Amino acid sequence: MAAQLEVRNLEVRARNAAGEEVPIVRDASFSLAKGEVLALIGESGSGKTTIALSLLGYARPGCRIAGGSIRLGETDVLALSRRELREFRGRRVSYVAQSAAAAFNPSRTIMAQVTEMALLHGAASREAAERRAVDLFRSLALPDPEGIGARYPHQVSGGQLQRLMAAMALIAEPELVVLDEPTTALDVTTQIEVLRAFKQVVKGSGTTAVYVSHDLAVVAQMADRILVLRNGEMQETGSTARILAAPGNAYTRSLLAAAAPMPRGADAAPDAPPLLTVKGLFAGYGRGGSGGLPAVPVLRDVDFTIRRGSSLGVIGESGSGKSTLARVIAGLLPAARGEVLLDGKALPPALAQRTPAQLRRIQLVFQSADTALNPRRSVAGILGRPITFFHGAKGAERDRRMKRLLDLVQLPAALADRQPGELSGGQKQRVNLARALAAEPDLILCDEVTSALDTVVGAAILDLMDGLRRELGLSTMFISHDLHTVRSVCDEVMVLYAGARVEAGSRRGIQEAPWHPYTELLISSVPELRQGWLEERGSVRGPEAQDTRKPACAFFPRCGQAIPGTCDVVAPPRRRLSKGAEILCHREEAELMRAAIPSGP
Repeated sequence: MAAQLEVRNLEVRARNAAGEEVPIVRDASFSLAKGEVLALIGESGSGKTTIALSLLGYARPGCRIAGGSIRLGETDVLALSRRELREFRGRRVSYVAQSAAAAFNPSRTIMAQVTEMALLHGAASREAAERRAVDLFRSLALPDPEGIGARYPHQVSGGQLQRLMAAMALIAEPELVVLDEPTTALDVTTQIEVLRAFKQVVKGSGTTAVYVSHDLAVVAQMADRILVLRNGEMQETGSTARILAAPGNAYTRSLLAAAAPMPRGADAAPDAPPLLTVKGLFAGYGRGGSGGLPAVPVLRDVDFTIRRGSSLGVIGESGSGKSTLARVIAGLLPAARGEVLLDGKALPPALAQRTPAQLRRIQLVFQSADTALNPRRSVAGILGRPITFFHGAKGAERDRRMKRLLDLVQLPAALADRQPGELSGGQKQRVNLARALAAEPDLILCDEVTSALDTVVGAAILDLMDGLRRELGLSTMFISHDLHTVRSVCDEVMVLYAGARVEAGSRRGIQEAPWHPYTELLISSVPELRQGWLEERGSVRGPEAQDTRKPACAFFPRCGQAIPGTCDVVAPPRRRLSKGAEILCHREEAELMRAAIPSGP
């Protein structure tokens, strides 16, 4: 079969800090037949996105396509003029970015933005483009396909917005679609629906696709072939089945090993004294809710304890209240009701009311180091500020502490004079962690700190955090939507759904059946590292609720084990299972065990 896309000896160069041009992609070659899907995988900086963007005839600022050829059909992409490239992009090749929120204009309706490409290129009349858009909305399993186009981007969920971006890319019926990490930031249940929708539309339309990802389990569901990259060079390429079953390259084998994180360290002593205790916590946003609660309640009657030296994992879908919980503990959002106690003493709810000592003892590490670090300050300046603020250290003493911090997070002292823009994603996250450690805290709140990192770098950060916890005696609260990650680093796990604690127990307890129906849904939604898993996995969304009344159990509309007339009317009781975990459910343990996943987590 003739190649639809052919790339030969591609070379991309970039200018380094010294002003010298260096190759960042070298001698990349591959071809794709019509309807084939190729996955580009590798660590951050491996050249995945650089190659993907070059397929649009584009190189990022500071970079240039220095050699090789790219052909789509009979078109020599690198020979196109600027005017010809404008016609080529969107019409014959389209791009689905990682962040849908950044791709949409908040002031325009979804329909206006989705149909824009087809209208711009004259591919269809407005009426035909809108019909095509509605068909795509339906194929992408979006709710209310006839009406969703009238909404604005902020009126749909993150997973829906990601699918709408795919509709935008496919509206002009391009020959090639480039998907650049389109599900990285999504929780596991949303990811399944998005992957299924992407695959159905791409395969159904016979569109050739290049899928950029660092997640091998996702790649196994989407790609026919895999190309492994490292430092801008091809390591190996082959069919997905062959790469997963018998990788021929040592680096590929390391990626496969990192895709299945193993438990780190030992569980904390069960008799360790409590460091943080949360009782009856209610929190949210806005005023005027009933009973003195917020107008938009997020957390509802949450209780838990973090022992000294232990790690609590908090998991749940987007909107479950995970980040709000961290903000309440850190004092960034005052609780509406309930208590947060540190060493048995109540913490003032607002940050401004806390003493410097209380501020020092609890530190928050944000998800995105790119936005958390001041781009105008050097690493030394970023770390020096909390050292001086919390410990009064200046001059040589501040520098000594700063170098010690860099050593703790395994960064060379030479990086102290660099700014965040000169660091890799993994290095920035280490600086982000070092800044929290500068306060010498007792508790670190980690909010999705590995979700934006590739598998290998993410695994290194987890190893680092586990080592620091044991070396420094830290307690941590690890927020994530990745169940594998939480179970690999945490002693205790708490599952949140719609702001309520639906299950809590030890790491070992969460690995054993039975589970709360929502925990079981999360466990069964983690993609497996084998082809065909996505087709075997049924829908995770459940039926649409027909009753507009709020059920007593928030999970009722999606629960496969719901008891109509009970779960929707009576608030679920808290049960203690024989494995030691607590769940919020009407079902008895024996009933849950009969419905448990046969193969376990």
